[in-house]
Amino acid sequence: MKAFVFPGQGAQFPGMGKDLYENSAEAKALFEKANDILGFNITKIMFEGDVEDLKQTKVTQPAIFLHSVLLAKTLKDFAPDMVAGHSLGEFSALVANGTLTFEDGLRLVSQRAQAMQKACEMAPSTMAAIVGLDDATVEEICAAIDDVVVPANYNCPGQLVISGSEAGIDKACALLTEKGAKRALKLVVGGAFHSPFMEPAREELAAAIKATTFSIPTCPVYQNVNALPVSDPEEIKENLIAQLTAPVKWTQIVQNMIAGGATSFTEVGPGKVLQGLIMKVDRSVQTSGVNSYEG
Repeated sequence: MKAFVFPGQGAQFPGMGKDLYENSAEAKALFEKANDILGFNITKIMFEGDVEDLKQTKVTQPAIFLHSVLLAKTLKDFAPDMVAGHSLGEFSALVANGTLTFEDGLRLVSQRAQAMQKACEMAPSTMAAIVGLDDATVEEICAAIDDVVVPANYNCPGQLVISGSEAGIDKACALLTEKGAKRALKLVVGGAFHSPFMEPAREELAAAIKATTFSIPTCPVYQNVNALPVSDPEEIKENLIAQLTAPVKWTQIVQNMIAGGATSFTEVGPGKVLQGLIMKVDRSVQTSGVNSYEG
């Protein structure tokens, strides 16, 4: 069975999507539509902007979504048996399996990006990647700290990203290093994604998601919050709302997709991060990626 997966924030690169725009009439039309929906010229930033331009949250998230979704739309024989996306990538997955229209998906991604940006500005917060410890040890130390520190991304065995207050993350990194972490590296991010700091963004996005039509998908989506295959539109909505303050269970998603019959994983969108994580979960599965126009 074929699984298609979609990357999240951090995979962007200058020039992304330009080949799609130049070679596919369908992609070009949707890029132009995206400019209208967003109210600014995202194609110009994607094609001509530098790394700093692409780091703006209001640009980054729609840019990755556009690149992933339009690649999927132009792929020959795109027929997934199951889909999943890492954080932001879940929105790309939901357009790819027909749950959301392109237009509604882009609107929600734009609203999500802006809501998250506002939440980041309300209180200083950050994230850190912890490498070389088991999940239970990281969870135990996070729970013992008197500041807000929570697991945010279960990326693969031995790699867990934590999220929380600046002080809490500093304490956690020191304690986890003492416990034997190979690395406890603070990330250059706008704030503490997938933590209680995103509650204002969750509330704002919840209203937009509830007002959007979700259709019955063509195949199940394995969702971030529970790592389980879901096909019920109302359940997908609830899980998508919860996603902003809940951890991304990527390790568990990959394990469950394999248990559900996935033998090959194709990453659609910028970068190769998910392929690397999948191989660290299970080296027996086939992985590949599509990050440029294939015709």
